[in-house]
Amino acid sequence: MADRPQQLIACHNCDLLQREIPLNPGCTASCRRCGAVLYRNATDSIVRTLAYTLAAVMLFLIANLFPILSIEMKGDRSAITLLGAVISLWDQQMKAVSVVVLITTIVIPAIQLVSMAYLLLPLKFWRMPVGHTLFMRTLQHVQPWSMVEVFLLGVLVSLVKLTQNFKVVPGVAMWSFGLLTLLIAAVASSFSARDVWERLDQIRQRRVRT
Repeated sequence: MADRPQQLIACHNCDLLQREIPLNPGCTASCRRCGAVLYRNATDSIVRTLAYTLAAVMLFLIANLFPILSIEMKGDRSAITLLGAVISLWDQQMKAVSVVVLITTIVIPAIQLVSMAYLLLPLKFWRMPVGHTLFMRTLQHVQPWSMVEVFLLGVLVSLVKLTQNFKVVPGVAMWSFGLLTLLIAAVASSFSARDVWERLDQIRQRRVRT
């Protein structure tokens, strides 16, 4: 950032305009008025976030393809997947709940992970993703609606109640959802929109020079 002109940045807490300053890796810049964190110079944030994202994609596929749990009763076992649970809720006239589960645990996380991978994979190899502005806006809008952890908590509460009457066996998808929750949190904490725009500017500068 040393060769770039200083730019103004507004504090998201108090709206004070300040000039950006170059930071050493791992350091943060704070607002002079209220002390809020303005931005960080994350070390290899693009590579780390991409690694978390790709791992989350694999767990997301496992969580949706394999059974969440199995219920044993009188020697019979019945397994259900996440999509099967959504369909079951719909068939039981719980359509609003079914739609909420579908959107917050399948559609939104899928959009979030695909958008993140689409942006970061080309950037890792110093290439410009087509339509990157649209995907950045998409990530900004869908991130608050990803509620995998809420779904997991609800399933755990249901398991406690079901074990009183049935033998419940957690499936592969259940463990995948647990790990997926941690990875999505890691993606959110390591992702830096500022570093993405920084990399995009550097790619543009390289194109101009060549």
